[in-house]
Amino acid sequence: MSLHPLDRIPALRRIDTDRSDVFAIEVSGYVTSADVENLYGLMEGAYALHDQLDLLVRLTDFEGVDAQGLSRETTEEVREHARGHVRRCATIGSTGDLWDSRTFLRLPSDVDHRDFAPEEEADAWAWLGAAPTD
Repeated sequence: MSLHPLDRIPALRRIDTDRSDVFAIEVSGYVTSADVENLYGLMEGAYALHDQLDLLVRLTDFEGVDAQGLSRETTEEVREHARGHVRRCATIGSTGDLWDSRTFLRLPSDVDHRDFAPEEEADAWAWLGAAPTD
């Protein structure tokens, strides 16, 4: 399937890593509820393959999130699944009040989470013991 020149480019892109139990994404632009639903589906697939996951979120040119179209049931289900599967989460890039990985990814409070500045990306990958392959 190819994109039409006027089609919106998805705001979330999966980053391939050298560890199959590290789920990494890049967030760029404005995130719609359709983007969030897609992300949650990808995470569910990763949970099916791995009992425990580490997450990495790279923010580039992030403009905000519209999660109005998400159902409460979906977000609660995502939080429950994250509770059983997510060990650590590294967020690269700062957006002030626009992004909070714990809220956006529905991470439980006991998940080990660290924020890294864009120039500290190598440190974020090292903290997870992984590297991007793309």
